[in-house]
Amino acid sequence: MKLIKLDAIDSTNDFLKALSSQDQLENFTVVTAENQTKGKGQMGGKWESEAGKNLIMSVLVKDFLFNNEQVFNLSVVVSLAVTEVLKSLNIPDICIKWPNDILSYNKKLVGILIENTIKSDGRIVSVVGIGMNVNQTDYTDLPNASSLAVISGKSFDKEELAILIVEKIKEKIQSWQTSAKDLWTDYFNSLFKKGVPMPFKNLNDQNFMGIIQGVSPIGKLQVLLEDDSVVEFDIKEVKMLY
Repeated sequence: MKLIKLDAIDSTNDFLKALSSQDQLENFTVVTAENQTKGKGQMGGKWESEAGKNLIMSVLVKDFLFNNEQVFNLSVVVSLAVTEVLKSLNIPDICIKWPNDILSYNKKLVGILIENTIKSDGRIVSVVGIGMNVNQTDYTDLPNASSLAVISGKSFDKEELAILIVEKIKEKIQSWQTSAKDLWTDYFNSLFKKGVPMPFKNLNDQNFMGIIQGVSPIGKLQVLLEDDSVVEFDIKEVKMLY
């Protein structure tokens, strides 16, 4: 795997996207940074990280997605890859908060942002951004976040984590053709608060109760409402309150 290590950058995703448009980069090229000044989260949010303490990485993924109906498959693959790596490190109580935040004890450890580009020949090239809270221990201003160090009491090698994650992503992609159904089942079974009544907020700032039933093939959250109807929500349409 090709690894490009940067000291500081505005966004590893933006850097890798620019690189991939100019060059025939090999699949699974990785960019890491010690500090990121404009880290991006879902829905235009920011990814805050203490310099040098956390894993900030972006991975190039090609030749996996072939149409827009498949794009959530990569989210499934990456979420499961990261959860399996964390479980192998004995990080407890791991789950996936839809669509692809990774939690331990209900605290966010990992954010994933996947950006897809459709090439002129129809191919889809993806840049997978992963921000993992590793050795940072101060979360005074981020009460819903934690880190591997806080939870385990140990420090971790960030580059080793990056290699483990990319190898696991490769493994999942290679097995997709024969194991897609099993991987989707694993994803469903790992969902945070699945099957449990919980409050949500919609686009109109209205709170409502619902029960997560699963996720559609294109990545919409399926929620059972109090009137027994099941409604599908896109990421911008609903917020979990927990």
